[in-house]
Amino acid sequence: MHRARIVSIIVSLPATVGVVLALGATPVQAASNVRYVALGDSYSSGVGAGSYTSESGSCQRSTNAYPALWAAAKAPASYVSVACSGARTTDVTNSQLSALSTSTTLVSITIGGNDAGFANIMTTCALYGTRECVAAVQAAEDWARANLANVLRTVYNGITSRAPNARVVVLDYPVFYQLGVPCVGLSPESHAKIDEGINLLDDITRAEAQRHSRFVFGDVRNAFVGHQLCSGDKWLHALNFAELSVSYHPFASGQAGGYYPVFRTAAG
Repeated sequence: MHRARIVSIIVSLPATVGVVLALGATPVQAASNVRYVALGDSYSSGVGAGSYTSESGSCQRSTNAYPALWAAAKAPASYVSVACSGARTTDVTNSQLSALSTSTTLVSITIGGNDAGFANIMTTCALYGTRECVAAVQAAEDWARANLANVLRTVYNGITSRAPNARVVVLDYPVFYQLGVPCVGLSPESHAKIDEGINLLDDITRAEAQRHSRFVFGDVRNAFVGHQLCSGDKWLHALNFAELSVSYHPFASGQAGGYYPVFRTAAG
């Protein structure tokens, strides 16, 4: 073989070997640069979904909650959930915002239901009659119209201040009852009034979220249609006197089938 031919083969070897290795190797996915923090109340922590982490204690953070499902699927550079059962907007401001920083790139939150007295309303509706239930929901609606936007604004401004570079996904609450079908328990009037109150809460939350730049509203209501209480395939716990804290919260199926797809889309 001529010397020039030998030199040509040797010179081309690195490129050839590189092509062979690239074709034969399994592509390695680049590490994500997303730094994700989950904030909020029991709908973010995953109450009712089971599989709670030992470190979360009474906050009841579940590995089946939508933030944990997203983190497991996407493998972000960092993930922490400080969401906690029973949290109000003041709890987020005082105890949860410290988890954020200028390096945070993604935030999720559900909040506001406890400020409006969700738990007390549902207990009243379960233990008393239609009149008391409707009155309790009406009082919450009156409070929400007067105050909810303001307390949400304080939280959202705090998130923006601590994590100015983050995409913030605000999620709402599912409407509890499928109406117009036979259903044991509360009266149809109570069902309708409770749904009305949730829709008001969600609409105020959406309007306030949309006033903030880099915020995205994730509406879970449509995802839960056909899976509400009184449906044949419910994703929500009914009233559970043996374990009151899970009442009206999503099963693991509700987190996976309702919340997670909405968050996944909104997170981008």
